[in-house]
Amino acid sequence: MDKFRVTFYPDNKTVEVNKDATILSAAVSSGIYVNSTCGGNGVCGRCKVILKKGKVLTQPTGIISLEEKKKNIYLACLSVVQSDLEIDIPAESRLSLDGLTPEEIHARTKGIYSETEEVEPVKPLSCKDAFVHFPLASKVYLELPRPTLDDKVSDLERIYRELRRRKLSVAAETSLADIRQLSELLRAADWKVTVTIGKSEGASEILLIEPQDTSSRNFGFCFDIGTTTITGQLVDLNARKVIGTKSTYNRQISFGSDIITRIVYAKDEEGLERLHLAVVDCIDQIIKELIDEHGVDLNDVTSLVAAGNTTMVHLLLSIDPTHIRREPYVSTANFTPTIRASEIGIRINPRGILSCLPGVASYVGGDVTSGVLSCGLDQEEDLSILIDIGTNGEIVLGNREFLISSAASAGPAFEGSGVNSGMRAAKGAIQKVKIGPPPRLDVSCDTIAGAAARGICGSGYIDILSEMLGTGILDKNGKIRDIKHERIREGEYGREFVIVFKKAAGSGSDIVINEADIDNLKRAKAAIYSATASLLKHMGFSFKDVKKFFIAGGFGTCLDVDKAVEIGLLPDLERRRFIFVGNSSLAGARQSLLSYQALAKAKEIAGKITYFELSVEPGYMEEYMAALFFPHTDLRLFPGVKYKG
Repeated sequence: MDKFRVTFYPDNKTVEVNKDATILSAAVSSGIYVNSTCGGNGVCGRCKVILKKGKVLTQPTGIISLEEKKKNIYLACLSVVQSDLEIDIPAESRLSLDGLTPEEIHARTKGIYSETEEVEPVKPLSCKDAFVHFPLASKVYLELPRPTLDDKVSDLERIYRELRRRKLSVAAETSLADIRQLSELLRAADWKVTVTIGKSEGASEILLIEPQDTSSRNFGFCFDIGTTTITGQLVDLNARKVIGTKSTYNRQISFGSDIITRIVYAKDEEGLERLHLAVVDCIDQIIKELIDEHGVDLNDVTSLVAAGNTTMVHLLLSIDPTHIRREPYVSTANFTPTIRASEIGIRINPRGILSCLPGVASYVGGDVTSGVLSCGLDQEEDLSILIDIGTNGEIVLGNREFLISSAASAGPAFEGSGVNSGMRAAKGAIQKVKIGPPPRLDVSCDTIAGAAARGICGSGYIDILSEMLGTGILDKNGKIRDIKHERIREGEYGREFVIVFKKAAGSGSDIVINEADIDNLKRAKAAIYSATASLLKHMGFSFKDVKKFFIAGGFGTCLDVDKAVEIGLLPDLERRRFIFVGNSSLAGARQSLLSYQALAKAKEIAGKITYFELSVEPGYMEEYMAALFFPHTDLRLFPGVKYKG
């Protein structure tokens, strides 16, 4: 097929594309973002460009005025390449996300602008892989029979007929833009085309029709949209393979570390817009870095699945979250429709689709549904529990007969935020620690990827607390004892213990844990333990009745269950009951991206879960206060835990 060069100004970028590719898809391939909130359907009118040189074919539209036509202004989404082109993208078409450039987005979100980092994905040990491989967006290559006097069905019906023959039923939903160019495209491509089929609300639709065979290039992204951290994976939808994983702090942190503060901020003038832009900017950054690193054309990214708590999904979709925090605590929507990703500014193929996993209630969202899906809790015969140790501390109790959930505000300490040397689970994060006995107190550390230590992630903090308690450095109230040693000193936030001295650190400063950090971690572990105990008690169970504990969270590549028990984060039971499943929210999103059957199952799970409001449970605060010690005020609950001193 003929290929032509398209040069875009003022960027002065050139890309080679097939004949009959749209100017919009050429811009996407060159890494230039042109506004197209309608997903390339020719109705929003935001992708106007100026043809400086060359020849295009365009579809008639009332959006371009006669005066604009005289100035060689075209809609990029409806104009196809017929020769080498020179295209000027005017300022109003280059602006992104409701009129803001990427630079302005960073400025207006007041970014704590944190770079993304490569992280090692952790596959849940109990992850169910039994779902049929049918991605949210699938590409199918078709070689269509030419029309004859005996076979005079329409061009569009010819495609539908071939799809039906392959048992791929498609609803009669194809964009007008695709239909307008279909006649020319089929004949120019010698009746050989690739059709991208998207699944939405139980039906299928044709998202895209491309010339020739592009079926081998089909990619998607799955995201865990956390309150503190956003993690994304680039997935080869054909090979069912994760190509790369990156993580970054959620830039919404600059508007508040917890969801309540952000909900309040959303009511300020432009507050909702800023929160929305902050999360979309993080997503777009991860997408861009992963496709650049792995040589993927953005046009070949056809779908995205996101999981997040209810507030995060509202802010992602720019939905007012006000009533999530007001009694009786009602969200605007727990189940949201599949949309074009471009509608909210996410930069994948303009007709690519976005689906958010369904939530349960105001404080139990799609990340919990995703976690249940990924670890198969809803299929367990025995009583089991999923504990997602993150900022919001979600818990789900049940089995195949019932599911009940709750949430407690644990804070972001175990995600590496709000603590002095904390960082998310990325290269250089300390994730394992051993402290030798006094008087030497030698410290040895393992870091993610074996890099020089830059900070401490969640599993590292659990190890440190356990080791400090075990060696007598820390007392049961969370205070560092006054021991004469170079690692123990007075700091700005009380006493602190040096884990890695500056000369050996990759961070350029001492890596420490101080008493303020310990207090934050103590409150976080107390919130998780007491919420779990309260939910069990409410249902008439105890910890001993639970046969499996699925432990989720972005701790790193490992979690030492013994040490989590020693600090009172988890109950003192046989260790075989505990299964570390890593980022279960991301795992469930990945399953839903790769299988529409999994996405349908997630919706079934969300409809099955009931919500228990901790704030109305009379005994919850007593449980919480009792857990504000290491490991607990009632040591009979932790018979196997012995501390020195």
